[in-house]
Order: sequence, then structure tokens, then C-alpha cells
Amino acid sequence: MKEKMFREALNEAIREEMRRDATVIMLGEGIAERGGSYMVTKGLLEEFGAGRVMDTPIAEASFTGLGVGAAITGLRPVVEILFVDFTLLILDQIMNQAAKYRFMTGGRGRVPMVLRTQGGSGNGLAAQHSQSLEALFYHIPGLKVIAPSTPADAKGLLKSAIRDDDPVIFLEHKLLYQTKGPVPDDDDFTIKLGRGDIKRPGRDITIVAWSRMAQLALAAAETLSREGIDAEVVDPRTLVPLDKKLIFASAGKTGKCLIVQEAVRRGGVASDIASLIQENAFPLLKAPVRILAGRNTPIPYNITLEKSCVPQEEDIVKMARDMCNHGLQRQSAVRDSESTMQREVLNVT
Repeated sequence: MKEKMFREALNEAIREEMRRDATVIMLGEGIAERGGSYMVTKGLLEEFGAGRVMDTPIAEASFTGLGVGAAITGLRPVVEILFVDFTLLILDQIMNQAAKYRFMTGGRGRVPMVLRTQGGSGNGLAAQHSQSLEALFYHIPGLKVIAPSTPADAKGLLKSAIRDDDPVIFLEHKLLYQTKGPVPDDDDFTIKLGRGDIKRPGRDITIVAWSRMAQLALAAAETLSREGIDAEVVDPRTLVPLDKKLIFASAGKTGKCLIVQEAVRRGGVASDIASLIQENAFPLLKAPVRILAGRNTPIPYNITLEKSCVPQEEDIVKMARDMCNHGLQRQSAVRDSESTMQREVLNVT
């Protein structure tokens, strides 16, 4: 294991896959000569040349369409869109073409393409550069959706995504690029798509979170532990396919589940996960599943206002604490009610 930054782990994953497979190419704005806005593709042009690492014009629809076509004809493109907000310009190429090609060819066609993009708030980049849009892609059959929270997960999942024969949306949070963590020093290290991870075991409440929210959930769990609340943190890592069994098992074990997403609450992935838990693990729940999500508003430019619009560590602590304390209060109320009934019976007797 080696300590690496999130962006370094991504760079290593791409580099290893390009060395392993000559059909892997890269397309994007400023990814070659500049090494990418977040330095994820630094040094790739020098090693692999302009024929495999290509700077593109500021024309997302065009070069994404180029990537889809290249994938259909046998290459494995890794296409970078600078901000997830700009994926709105390529929805036809991704949702109508790439996502449906295998189905419309009766399974004979493949689109082995990875679309890398970064999203989320935190840098004061305002409403058009700070969105969390995973629900758009989560909704579309034919797409796989990945949202890692650690450098190790970023590397292992990106390598698996590049090797996958279906189009994959790989979402990277802008505030994670410089975070550090241990990464296996192994060219063959991969993480199977659809396999979540228990980042912290616990017994009192399950917190399901992905991308940067998983990191905040872990910090919140440490705070809760000092108050006597043992929180289990489950990171799905891939939203499609979703590790439902892991989530159901954890929610069933603790009996309480809080789902945290940075995206706005309305129509979000968290709502779907909550419905799946209540449909499949309801008998094991001790309380309703709750969701902590971003406000239903565009992200403000002002940093203070921005923070008020998306979940923070203290928000996770408060909601988890309320869920656990409510359970204790409810148990106490039941006990008090039972005691009252017993006294009434004795009085009657």
C-alpha cells in the first residue's frame, strides 16, 4: 500500500490501463498539454503521445459523440467532461446513443466508454459549476454510474470501468482530488462494479453515503461514537449497479437507516434507495428511513450560503442523533405505558 492523493490514484489507474491495452485512448479539454484542470491526466501525453491523449475543442457534444463512435468501432475511450454541469450538452450522445446501443443491436454491439467528470459544491463556483447530477444518469437503463470516495476506490473502480463493455459514468467530487489515502501498489488491483463497502462497522444506525458525503459520514460517525452512538457507514461506491444486499443487511442489522446525498432531495438517488430499503427490509426496521440531502435550490456563489445548501458533518450528526434518541424516547414511552397499564390492572384487581 502507498499513500496517494485521489487525483494521483486516478492518474495511476489510467496510466496502467493504457499500458495494458493499446485500445484505451483519452479525449477532453486541456487533458493533454495542461494535464487536466485537476492534474488527473498529468504526464500521459508525454508517455503515450498525441495519438492516444487528445486535447479537444470546447465542443462537448462533438468529442463525446466521437468517443461513442470510437467505442462502437473497437476502441476504449476515456472521455473527460470538465464539469458535470456540462454533461447537459451531451445527453443525446450518452442517454440516447451510448446507453441504448447494446439493446438496439440485440446485444451484438458494445460501447466500452468511460465518461469521467467532476461535480459537487465546495469551491464557490456558483450554480452552473457546482451541481450533483448523478440522478440523471442513475435513471437511464444501459448506463453504469460510479461515485468513489477514497483514492483506493477511485483507482480500483476506474480500472474496472475502463475494462467494462458498457458505458460508465465516473463521477469525481472536486473536493476529493487532494484527499489522501492508502492505495494498493498493484497493477492488477480492481474493484468489481456493484460491490459496496462498509467503511465503518456499527450497531446503532446505518448511514448510507457516497462520494464526498461518505467522508463526511465517517467524520460524523466518529463524533457520534463519543456520544455513545455506534454508526455503521455504508458506501455503495457504484450507484448502478447498486449493492442492495449490503445496504439491506446493514439497515436490517441496525434497524435504523439515514441516507445522505449532496444532490437536491427532490427526485434523488437517496429517495430510490430509501424506497428499496422500506420495500425489502421493512420488518427489520425500528424507525422510518430518513434522508439528508441538499436544499431544492441552485447552489449560491457565496461560500457561506453554499455550505448552508448542502449537508455538512454537523447536519449528519444531528439527524443521526435525533433518530437514535427518538428511538430511546419511544422505547421509554412504551415502557411507561406498560407500567401504567400494569398499575391500572393492579388497582382494578
